[in-house]
Amino acid sequence: MKVMLFGTQPYDQLSFERIRKSYGFEMVYHRSHLNAKNVPLAQGADTVCVFVNDTVDAETIRGLSELGVRLIALRCAGFNNVDLQAAARCGIPVVRVPAYSPHAVAEYAVAMILSLNRKIHRAYWRTRDGNFSLHGLLGFDLYGKTAGIVGTGKIARPLIHILKGFGMQVVAYDIYPDNRYALAEGIEYVTLDELYQRADIISLHCPLTDRNRHMIDDAAIGRMKPGVILINTGRGQLIDTAALIEGLKEKQIGAAGLDVYEEEAAYFYEDTSDRIMDDDMLARLLSFNNVIVTSHQAFFTREALDNIAQVTMQNIHDFFELNKLTNKVCIETEKATV
Repeated sequence: MKVMLFGTQPYDQLSFERIRKSYGFEMVYHRSHLNAKNVPLAQGADTVCVFVNDTVDAETIRGLSELGVRLIALRCAGFNNVDLQAAARCGIPVVRVPAYSPHAVAEYAVAMILSLNRKIHRAYWRTRDGNFSLHGLLGFDLYGKTAGIVGTGKIARPLIHILKGFGMQVVAYDIYPDNRYALAEGIEYVTLDELYQRADIISLHCPLTDRNRHMIDDAAIGRMKPGVILINTGRGQLIDTAALIEGLKEKQIGAAGLDVYEEEAAYFYEDTSDRIMDDDMLARLLSFNNVIVTSHQAFFTREALDNIAQVTMQNIHDFFELNKLTNKVCIETEKATV
């Protein structure tokens, strides 16, 4: 049994090697991201294992099918980079890791909220230069403020619990609201428009689908409270970057914490510090002192890496040894929040 991982970083290899001995798979690790041009690298693989920045489109899937690949294993929750219809046509099942560490991402979202609100990132650089002035560092109490959470799945729920611990009111939107959960947790489901109008902080925790691509656009930003803090640890294309930049310039958005970005594949998980940045949108975002951009690292804890490796290997084992599709992704999976 040969499993081939693409887009592999050193920490991926370490976590999978710790688990591999329990399953006896032959593992092959590639640093390059999978795409239609390098499909021949998958020659001899029974399973290809991919991450968020691999391009698993129809052309890539046809190539994998011709090579005899029998399973596509995502080592992440999101699946917007996979053409599920093409995979179905080629008879290649797709499995994923639906929840590697919801607490990791939820806690990271809180870290971004606190950093942006209290200007901790700016204070850090100031004091290193001997500047101990408080001017420009004014924040606000989270207590009594309203958080708007878009998507109430596995990640959003621990986040909501944390924010309620700060004494915040929580309003939420989900295309499949869970009213029993809302009653138990003491939150309120509202329409997106009402969420935009009421929330002092908005955090996105929904999967990317054709229906919600660029859900945060000019119109949505125009309906938000002036000075709102916007957090995105989900998928970059949930936000129209041009609209976000305009909202920041017009002071409609008070701050933004972005762990994801529309065109992140060209930069995230790589050291590009010796190159001139040719992405004008990303460069503009990085120029704002009220914006924090990080490289899709919200998931990045020891616990999450171990869970990713364990669940991925178990998914593969179940398919080949038990003829069972554990954590299968299908078109209908779009309704699941992450």
